[in-house]
Amino acid sequence: MPEENDRLERETLLKVDDLSVSFEMSGKGAAAVDNVSYTVNRGEVLAIVGESGSGKSVSSMAILGLLPPNARVHGRIEFNGLNLLELSSDQLRQLRGQKIAMIFQEPMTALDPVYTIGEQIVEAIRAHSRMSKNDAQRRALELLHLVQLPEPERRIHHYPHQLSGGQLQRIVIAMAVSCDPDLLIADEPTTALDVTVQAEILELLRDLGARLNASVLFITHDMGVVADLADRVIVMRDGRIVEEALVGDLFGAPKAEYTQNLLNSVPHLGKTQHKASADLSSSAEASPESSVLRFNKVEITYPGRAGAEDFKAVEDVSIDVKQGEVVGLVGESGSGKSTLGRCAMGLLKPSSGSVSVCGTDITSLSSRKLRPKRREFSMVFQDPASSLNPRQTLGEIVAKPLKLHKQMSSVEVRRRVEEMLERVRVPSSWVERYPHELSGGQRQRIGIARALILSPRLLIADEPTSALDVSVQATVLDLFKELQNELGFSCLFITHDLGVVEELADRIAVLRAGRLVEFGSASDVLNRSEHEYTRRLVLSAPVPDPAAQKKRRQAFAEVNSR
Repeated sequence: MPEENDRLERETLLKVDDLSVSFEMSGKGAAAVDNVSYTVNRGEVLAIVGESGSGKSVSSMAILGLLPPNARVHGRIEFNGLNLLELSSDQLRQLRGQKIAMIFQEPMTALDPVYTIGEQIVEAIRAHSRMSKNDAQRRALELLHLVQLPEPERRIHHYPHQLSGGQLQRIVIAMAVSCDPDLLIADEPTTALDVTVQAEILELLRDLGARLNASVLFITHDMGVVADLADRVIVMRDGRIVEEALVGDLFGAPKAEYTQNLLNSVPHLGKTQHKASADLSSSAEASPESSVLRFNKVEITYPGRAGAEDFKAVEDVSIDVKQGEVVGLVGESGSGKSTLGRCAMGLLKPSSGSVSVCGTDITSLSSRKLRPKRREFSMVFQDPASSLNPRQTLGEIVAKPLKLHKQMSSVEVRRRVEEMLERVRVPSSWVERYPHELSGGQRQRIGIARALILSPRLLIADEPTSALDVSVQATVLDLFKELQNELGFSCLFITHDLGVVEELADRIAVLRAGRLVEFGSASDVLNRSEHEYTRRLVLSAPVPDPAAQKKRRQAFAEVNSR
């Protein structure tokens, strides 16, 4: 590790000493960060990892003075010899963007929707320099070239809603590096991105850090990203640091039990070994009678607005899901995954082709005729917070399908709901609680309980774990596998996380721009893929092993350059 040791011997840029942060609520202080100390050296990438509520984002917000008024900050934060906690608001404002810049998690909320991206970058440049407007516009274009935004001369005049998530994140990064800062604070900058886009953004951050000799404080819960990017790692839990180590040492020999559990929780490629199964090798061998869900040459088109051309979201897709089987549906954003999921639920009608669910062609069924069939299939949504009615108790939420599709007494409904809650490991005594009283993982369990209360034959799961921390994700995935084995339902599992799909799926279907490019057993698709796009997807998924990830990064760069 000579390169890593050399970096650690460099000059210290940021020193956080005994930092504590609490929030005053109802006259009482709730501690969020407790006596945290660390340093960031020049040219170094320091990753801070931990679950939600660990204090990693709060500690980074304290550096820039971005905490709310009820925050109480103690300790010392030294940047280039300046104690940031002693600076005035005006002094901090001059420092932000010019010397220390931040890349936020959600670029759409970080950008103003009423200004073009060019106008917003120019504003960021001129806020910290005396550059003329024309010079700032030229600098903005240079930055868009620097962050490798496609067609920068044209897209500089676009508004945020006209760009994809990965493109917006490049814009935010361009704004952050516009004044050549010494320190970049990146708060979960790749969480909402596809794996291929994530790989490109990580490569961009790595390249910019080296080119600008900037330090990077990278906040994340994704251990694969940490292995890919970081030089040194800090692990936080409940506001405290539980372990600090070089990235190779942390992954090779973690000391803290919490770190070990965190690493063991991470679903990643290569963690699950699939047995070869001849009867799952191709969809062509499956008969319609054996399929619980069957897409046959499905095409889905969205009509264009105001004279615009129609948009073909799905084109000539044929996929089947057999009884008791889990089929993973993967692909980048815009590939048509969620569109197919909605079509399977009867929420969208295909333009051509047919969709059969539990032996019934639902393609042309009216809402009235489709309603009795809905007891046989259900859906688990991506965001448990927005998919549960905040005004209903947990008991009312889980009982709703029973009341719609079954003739049962209130006593029988209550008993069935309590049994289902216990089955998803939520205490039955919680029936009178509301969703806001639960954690993200617990809310997702309620979503699963509601979906399974009628014992459906088919479950559509649309990114059900992407919003969860890795350890919570692991428990939800374990619960899902246990329930699937116990109840024997079939599942179309929609995700962009290849580690998750490898753990769950018997077969995998790969979509690209609405077309099916590959469909086969999980082992074949992930390890012996026939299509270059699938290989690109597989190589872009980071694994929690620095040495292995370095090789994967090189292989991804080779495939990407073809």
